[in-house]
Amino acid sequence: MDQHTKQSMVMNNEGSKQHFEILDGLRGIAAVFVVAFHFIEMTISDYSKILIGHSFLAVDFFFCLSGFVIAYSYDGRIKKLGRVQFFKLRLIRLHPLVVLGTLLGLLGMLLDPFTAHGKLPGYGEIIPMVISSILLIPFPVLAERGFALFALNAPAWSLFWEYVANFFYALIFYRLKRNVLIAMVGISAVLIGWLIYKSGSLTGGWNNKTFWDGGIRVSYSFLAGILVYRFNWIIKNKLGFIGITALLVLAFIMPFSEWNWISEPIVVLFYFPLLVALGAGASLAPNLKKLCNFSGKISYPLYMAHYSVIWIFLNFYNQNKPVAYINLIIILGVIILIAFSYLVLIIYDIPLRNWLKRRFL
Repeated sequence: MDQHTKQSMVMNNEGSKQHFEILDGLRGIAAVFVVAFHFIEMTISDYSKILIGHSFLAVDFFFCLSGFVIAYSYDGRIKKLGRVQFFKLRLIRLHPLVVLGTLLGLLGMLLDPFTAHGKLPGYGEIIPMVISSILLIPFPVLAERGFALFALNAPAWSLFWEYVANFFYALIFYRLKRNVLIAMVGISAVLIGWLIYKSGSLTGGWNNKTFWDGGIRVSYSFLAGILVYRFNWIIKNKLGFIGITALLVLAFIMPFSEWNWISEPIVVLFYFPLLVALGAGASLAPNLKKLCNFSGKISYPLYMAHYSVIWIFLNFYNQNKPVAYINLIIILGVIILIAFSYLVLIIYDIPLRNWLKRRFL
């Protein structure tokens, strides 16, 4: 892209970096759907019977969004900034909630009132789980939790791959020429095709058997997000936050069926990059600005701090099977977790990040 085009894209009228508030809002919406999906899948194992049965694809949307935002934020300054400073910034942004998610998972495991007597793992497993989870080192040891890579906080698997993507961005991706970037996106797309052929669905990445599925998923979507930015594929439109949110939700309510091998690659390979391009180019109505800001701010705390409640909910459900009012419990659970995530943001995440910046930057 020429210099004038790039400047007009990344600078607002005050001469500072543009903030893509609609993309922030979409990230929060996707996080809410992930939480609701995690509740529901504990009661319904057949995804074809879940209305939002494709909400797990929100992770691919997160990866694509992350690639776009990282390239937008750092492409022009990472050389001057330096890799060490870049890694410090990313650790300060991401890791406080990795630690909190681990501690919440530990408390949830130890204090769960619905855990059957004698079912808790021993300290020989718990201590390594805590250490590995805080350090984001996969440690799949609990069979009763599906050998999740991070038994204390299952969603951390995507953060592991987010860190890997950030590492390769600072090492290689930021300086890739366009033709090389296109080639890498093409190779990653082929791998997505192979993965869907092998597995039938892009649900993997979270446990020991599907570990490399996560690497394939992040490789395509993160690079695709970078591609959208580098080629300035930002589509000016009037859909606004509501319109693009509706398009995002369509991906999550897409039927889970024998046609996944067609529908899921289409969504991941084309639809999500398109939504990022539309979200970056849409105009935000002033009355929705606060909603988008709130949605964006609570998205990461919500994603990283909710899963300890999911395990407690599963044990509660297995004991009581409250079929008559289970939907009400799920709705209340999502609302309470959103409120809790806001408290985490205000009381823990922001103050700690500010202190870390003062201390290490």
